[in-house]
Amino acid sequence: MHTQLAAISKDDTVGISASAIDAAVEQAVRQIPPAWPLASSVAVNPFLGQSDETLAAAGAKLRDVGGVAITMPRAWYRERIARQEMRSGDLAAALDASPHAGKPADVDTLRAALERDRETPEALPTAAELSALATGVDWPAIVSDRIGAWLGSHFDEGQALWPPIQGRSGWAAWRTYATHDLTPEIMGLSDFGQIVAEAPQDAPEMIERAVGTLGLEEAALPRFFHRMLFSLGGWAQFARYRLWQAELAGETDAVVSDLLAIRLSWEEALYLQNRDAIGLRWEDACSAYAAEHMPHADDVIDEIVQEAAEHAGQRDLAERLALPGTSPKVDRPMLQAAFCIDVRSEVFRRALESLDPAIQTIGFAGFFGLADEHRGFASDIAERRLPVLLNPKVTSVAGSEEDAMKDRKTRFDLRAKRAWGRFKFAAISSFAFVEATGPLYVAKMVRDALGLGDHDRPEEPRPRFVPELPDEARIEAAETILRAMSLTQDFAPVVLIVGHGANVANNPHASGLQCGACGGYSGEVNARLLAGLLNDAAVREGLAARGIAIPADTVFIAALHDTTTDRMTLYDGDLVGPAPAELDRVRALVGSAGALARAERATRLPRASGEADIARRARDWAEVRPEWGLAGCSAFIAAPRHRTTGRDLEGRAFLHDYDWRQDEANGYPVLELILTAPVVVASWISLQYYGSTVAPTAFGAGNKLLHNVVGGIGVFEGNGGNMRAGLSWQSVHDGTMLVHEPLRLTVCIEAPSEAITAVLEKHAGVRALFDNRWLHLFAIGEEGALSQRYVGDLGWQDET
Repeated sequence: MHTQLAAISKDDTVGISASAIDAAVEQAVRQIPPAWPLASSVAVNPFLGQSDETLAAAGAKLRDVGGVAITMPRAWYRERIARQEMRSGDLAAALDASPHAGKPADVDTLRAALERDRETPEALPTAAELSALATGVDWPAIVSDRIGAWLGSHFDEGQALWPPIQGRSGWAAWRTYATHDLTPEIMGLSDFGQIVAEAPQDAPEMIERAVGTLGLEEAALPRFFHRMLFSLGGWAQFARYRLWQAELAGETDAVVSDLLAIRLSWEEALYLQNRDAIGLRWEDACSAYAAEHMPHADDVIDEIVQEAAEHAGQRDLAERLALPGTSPKVDRPMLQAAFCIDVRSEVFRRALESLDPAIQTIGFAGFFGLADEHRGFASDIAERRLPVLLNPKVTSVAGSEEDAMKDRKTRFDLRAKRAWGRFKFAAISSFAFVEATGPLYVAKMVRDALGLGDHDRPEEPRPRFVPELPDEARIEAAETILRAMSLTQDFAPVVLIVGHGANVANNPHASGLQCGACGGYSGEVNARLLAGLLNDAAVREGLAARGIAIPADTVFIAALHDTTTDRMTLYDGDLVGPAPAELDRVRALVGSAGALARAERATRLPRASGEADIARRARDWAEVRPEWGLAGCSAFIAAPRHRTTGRDLEGRAFLHDYDWRQDEANGYPVLELILTAPVVVASWISLQYYGSTVAPTAFGAGNKLLHNVVGGIGVFEGNGGNMRAGLSWQSVHDGTMLVHEPLRLTVCIEAPSEAITAVLEKHAGVRALFDNRWLHLFAIGEEGALSQRYVGDLGWQDET
């Protein structure tokens, strides 16, 4: 046995029970947020594992495990105070609301503390970092590079020409790889391959052995394991996604603990080789990991000033809501359009309503209540077009039996295209390919570089449920959705069901611009399915029996709002009967609304001088900011539309239509649904933007210009190392200044506070988000003002 392995005695591994180690592993795993793959990426709350802690406590923890600050530099707050955006009243209110015993005594003391910049946060050291200091070799970078090189293949979802061997655990697959990887030994880690070969075959046994070798106390394990996983960046987050998906299916996956065992193997080997040089410092580190970690006074101050900034934003929102709005009264709307609650819809909705007082828009979660698993045309890939918190309830496919011939031909074409692609990139043929056909691609490169040619997405055949839903299930689904939309009467002749998507070029993160409620896909499939459901005669007859009478002349038409170009596609070809007489006018109206929306958005985009520049940006493969996505999101409002009609919310608010008076008789099921689904999804979006802004190195994807796709699941910033999760810097910064204000989401609901409290009592996870102020919560009163603020522990206070 190798001398380093001989140094690991049996006595080293005793003292801490296996169950205690397993519990610490589980605790650390739950601290890691999941990261979805590029094909269906959705926004994720990077503080998901810390939602039961305050911002100050989470800041202390993440400083220790990642060396990151989770609030802005204090200069940012000082600048806002100097510009009078934050006022003394905001500071006083935040100070008064702080639950921490050691908070500043008064506003003057808080201001004085704010004048001092904080020291750069430092994580607790690892054996790899201490070994780097002792040897001059950058072991943390080597560890990241070698683990990343293997994981890019192990997690591959179609990019690699040689796919990984299926059916093996991550730990077993890595041991096979690591025993043949000579890089560690070339860099100075003696006999690493042999050490790995003689390691336990079971990952939990490896973790247990490493704990003993490193001399860790039981109290140190949760924080140390979290430190190990955090050091793996996006790889640990993607592994956590795999576990998330397995648990949704009622199963489990040991992939995250396998990664922990792999990272501990490096830690153990580096410690054993360098313990004479790092022993004393490592003992100090172990004691620090085991110590109780409470927020520092500076953590508390940072939490208070962050909340003061949010108070200032809430004051501005309250003033906007208090402005006189427009509540057009018409006997019957000429047009109704149900949009996703996405903040980008707010601009288009406002533009559309400005064109005619007889137009009414509605906000609803963009999957439109259909938790659908869809297979596109000529595809066997199951697309989960629903919030990632849910499991599919229905399945659908594109096209009918009549499209079978076209489906078969398309499949053959796609197989030929894939074969040609593999020929282009194969190890030997790639050289001959470049020499022989390279000049033929000049025209294509010029066309793409100039944004010429057809970049519109192909329109798929009409989707259908498979298996077809029975009439009773169809009627039940239609009723539930319409009641959740608060759309049960006064139907217009034309009702648009508007999904949204983004059509961009050369963007690995394109799915992040799609509909989050549709699982990172565009929303037209769900919109087309719902429109078909509501146009069905049997469904309408059943709805009438349940008190929802849809006029015979009302037609539901699906549509897709392209958020990058603000153009709208109408799927009137799905209609079985004749098109409504108003269709041409509807097309003209949505076209005019798109022009207004583009003109407004152009003022916010760099290098856009007017409406005409918007479409060009979507086709430009060198454009790193085709649109701002959900940057700037700061509020979620669930109320009747007349509370916000005519107010310019600047594309910063999620708008969900909700009438509590219709919901009251049934015990507020729609309110419960809003708080437990759309609000949670919006919080994930808001906190991803927050995390990518305040801590871009930890929770952001880095510089788009340096991205290289790895495994088809994520990106490197450069050519290796840790995979980067989160938003790129260009998604929150325009090159000169931030375009996203890092403010935690303010949720405003028009409903009795008692009803909201009852929902929070039932859902501890949602309540924790509000109690620890990862979200702020207000009740909107009878006059449309923010009347009550939730203060935690199921308590409310009146707003003045």
